[in-house]
Amino acid sequence: MARTQTLTPKSYTPMPGTKTDGPVDSASYDRIARRAYEIFKARGEADGDSVQDWLQAERELRLGRH
Repeated sequence: MARTQTLTPKSYTPMPGTKTDGPVDSASYDRIARRAYEIFKARGEADGDSVQDWLQAERELRLGRH
């Protein structure tokens, strides 16, 4: 069974160099988390790529793809 990691900070600060500088509100965090989980599910729930899933979700949402 795959392990899942739950992230629950009150705000999320994107990685340096991303288009959004500064904290992201909790609604944005929730959208990113949901999309990252969808990406995780779509790739078969394999462990080890959570950071890449998160970054992909950020990119997609920033570009309006989801």
